[in-house]
Amino acid sequence: MDPLANAKPPMRLRLDSLSDLPETVGTPVYERSDLTPGIVHIGLGNFHRAHQAWYIHQLMQQGQAYDWAIIGAGVRNYDADMRERLLQQDCLTTLIELDPKGITAKVIGPMIDYLPIENDNAALIRNMADPSIRIVSLTVTEGGYFLDANTGAFDTDHEDIRHDARNPNKPRTAFGAIVSAIKQRRENGLKPFTALSCDNLQGNGRILRNCVVTLARLSDPDLADWIDQNGAFPNSMVDCIVPATTDQVVSQCLALGVDDHAPVSHENFRHWVIEDDFCAGRPSLEQVGATLTHDVHSYETMKLRILNGGHQLLANVGEILNVPTIADCMQDPDIAAFFTKVQAEEILPHVKAVPGTNAKDYLGLVERRFANTSIHDSTRRVAFDGSARHPGFLLPSLRDALASGSSANGLALAEAFWCRMCAGVREDLSEIAPNDPQWEYLQKTALASKDDPKLWLEQRKYYGGIGSGTHFPAIFAYWLSAIWQKGSRAVVAEYLANGSISR
Repeated sequence: MDPLANAKPPMRLRLDSLSDLPETVGTPVYERSDLTPGIVHIGLGNFHRAHQAWYIHQLMQQGQAYDWAIIGAGVRNYDADMRERLLQQDCLTTLIELDPKGITAKVIGPMIDYLPIENDNAALIRNMADPSIRIVSLTVTEGGYFLDANTGAFDTDHEDIRHDARNPNKPRTAFGAIVSAIKQRRENGLKPFTALSCDNLQGNGRILRNCVVTLARLSDPDLADWIDQNGAFPNSMVDCIVPATTDQVVSQCLALGVDDHAPVSHENFRHWVIEDDFCAGRPSLEQVGATLTHDVHSYETMKLRILNGGHQLLANVGEILNVPTIADCMQDPDIAAFFTKVQAEEILPHVKAVPGTNAKDYLGLVERRFANTSIHDSTRRVAFDGSARHPGFLLPSLRDALASGSSANGLALAEAFWCRMCAGVREDLSEIAPNDPQWEYLQKTALASKDDPKLWLEQRKYYGGIGSGTHFPAIFAYWLSAIWQKGSRAVVAEYLANGSISR
């Protein structure tokens, strides 16, 4: 039976309509009234619902983790729209799995509330301070940690951080809210909760600990020491391709028989590797496929450099050439060959194997996932926030290549493509709409770099001293000039033929 050939009109998603959904749509076997909260999640977007919430749902389907239900939260005004949509459907979510063999759908229900979005985060703080909450998890994007892209240090000079240091009881940021909630817990004789980052950052737990402890120290050094000594900030690696929800996804959901105002589509793959370091208990996530370990670093390195770095290899040149999706990029012979060559020669040599797989086999898995034509993951979404993603995903490979004296020509070309993309116009003369929190600055610098390429690399907050005393600036300058003069396809062909700059 084709799940997209549902004969009945779509049913509005709510708790009281679950039993009326088509038999082809999976639904919770647990009663929502039996669930109690154990997790507050900050930054509740598509990825969280397709990934972490799915794992908790799987446990609940087995009759476990009923005391680990999720309360959603946000700290930015734009979170209010998602809150309204989800509350209208009792915080249920339809997950649409885009398997090349066929589309399936299930409704999950581990989330039981979504807190109001408030300037002082009072409701968020109050809920995190509640003794029932034992984990506070976050997906606030790589750029949401107030990090200096060059040094990795927490930016204590940021306006929002200065505000939270001066007003610790009325914070603006997620980190300020965490500090305030933990302070209340200490005053009430409670342990801290475990703070669990689910963002694509190398050592995300270490980074989150530094953000929270450093911010606490600005207003209460004793509290900072207590958090550092008693809290837990496990590192984790998350992996699942989750495109933005488009009209097409909504239409797919309707065709499946579910009227969901916030459905989520995802690939037929997910992975979660978590450092087994929790200070207040945890659900048995290993029973539903998560990997609990004391060595997350090697998993993180493999995933961030090959998958996330690979996304940037594809998306930047894909945007310049107006190739709509990542799967389309993988079907493009020039872009796919560029991706494969840079990976094989300049990224994989600096990635160690992890238990169960090596870098070459993992790349093969990534290539198959990226080529899934059922996943309409736009190049624009993947290229978003390059000012955080290039320093986090590509520049570590570039630094290793330069330090070892091995080839960095393809990575130099990748950085030239990012610069060219930030100029804001494709080669077919269509506009690239602003696609980075720093877009105005990046576009100005990219346009100036057309005549003076070194200006791009002089952005020390991204590149630091990378390339100083090496031949890298000359390679980058050549590629950038060649892209403007010859076009991206001609330059890719030259790289594939020679692997280096022409002389």
